Amino acid sequence: MKDKLDFNEVALSLRAYRQELLASNIANADTPNYKAVDFDFKNALDKALAGTQNGTLALNTTSLQHLPGAPDRNPLQTARTQYRFPQQPSLDGNTVESDVEKIQFAENAVHYQFTLQMAFDHYKDIQKLFSELK
Repeated sequence: MKDKLDFNEVALSLRAYRQELLASNIANADTPNYKAVDFDFKNALDKALAGTQNGTLALNTTSLQHLPGAPDRNPLQTARTQYRFPQQPSLDGNTVESDVEKIQFAENAVHYQFTLQMAFDHYKDIQKLFSELK
């Protein structure tokens, strides 16, 4: 049950962060020399979940006296932003392609809503379970 909660929390955090990046790209579509950024959601999610499987951030230690990793509470650290390479670069150096960004924004919004609904349904199931125990 905790894994499902971890997944929903991490996925929602990453989706919200990606939505901010995409919105920023769209807002700066006419800004000269603005470089559009994004990150690989699947890769970031995999890395974030791998770091939280045992509740701690995986660290390499070189001595038995080293302390174990601290709890990993920020999945956004796994989201490595990268510049987008446009199909048709702008003459002013702007790399935002409005159509691409709007499609990515809408797709990410749908995925965010789906993950939010999954989390809501999970909590509703837990609430139902507790009410049946009474």
